[in-house]
Amino acid sequence: MIKVPSNGLNATSSPWPFAAWGMDVFGPIEPVASNGHRFILVAIDYFTKWVEAVSYKVVTKKVVADFVRDRINRMSIAFNKRVKARRFAPGQLVLKKIFPHQDEAKGKFSPNWQGPYMVHQVLTGEALILAEMDGEVWPKAINSDAVKRYYV
Repeated sequence: MIKVPSNGLNATSSPWPFAAWGMDVFGPIEPVASNGHRFILVAIDYFTKWVEAVSYKVVTKKVVADFVRDRINRMSIAFNKRVKARRFAPGQLVLKKIFPHQDEAKGKFSPNWQGPYMVHQVLTGEALILAEMDGEVWPKAINSDAVKRYYV
């Protein structure tokens, strides 16, 4: 029982790309690389599993700041070029995603979407106030990432 872990594993997840990163520095590496570099700075996006790694002679606060600015911002710009914005307007019909923690989620063969609902109001930050088809308005807003257009 000597090699038994003392704590359980805590899985880390990210709700969307570039929301959570892991960074680490490896080194000093022996023998030194031919270019004199002794450290490797690595960053991993937890959602996309995108890895960026660069070797350095010395890792300082400025090196890390430059790495984040140059590498991670560059990756988010490349990702955002492929993003297709979805705009909603009051009166549109939408379906709402059923999340695993909801009572409506009943297993593998149950539907993933419920509705249709009508967009009652569009708030800042892409949040929506939905209404039932009979006109009853929901008291809470929902993120537009959790809905999709419903076409009749």
